[in-house]
Amino acid sequence: MQIIDATTPEQFQQLLADHPRVLVDFHKDQCPGCRMLDMSLQRVASGTAGQGATLLRVQLEVVGEAFFRELGLRQTPTLSLFLDGDERMRMPGFQSPQQIEAAIAEFL
Repeated sequence: MQIIDATTPEQFQQLLADHPRVLVDFHKDQCPGCRMLDMSLQRVASGTAGQGATLLRVQLEVVGEAFFRELGLRQTPTLSLFLDGDERMRMPGFQSPQQIEAAIAEFL
């Protein structure tokens, strides 16, 4: 799984257009749940479930709170799965590696 950090809303949109299968990690720097989720994502990224998909990391403090509000995000962490630029599923809160792998298998 390729891992990319988006630093602007424009880069986020361009990366969604450039990559057909995207798992987006919306997170904050000082968020305990986000750090726990990062461990799950690292496991998924190093396994076979995420092959051919891109993990796009978007940090609230970098892209801005207004961008998060525009997307209707209410909490961090939140994972979103995008197929060909269309959001297919949103998963708020901590997710185990098994939950992430199951979502990738079903929606990507």
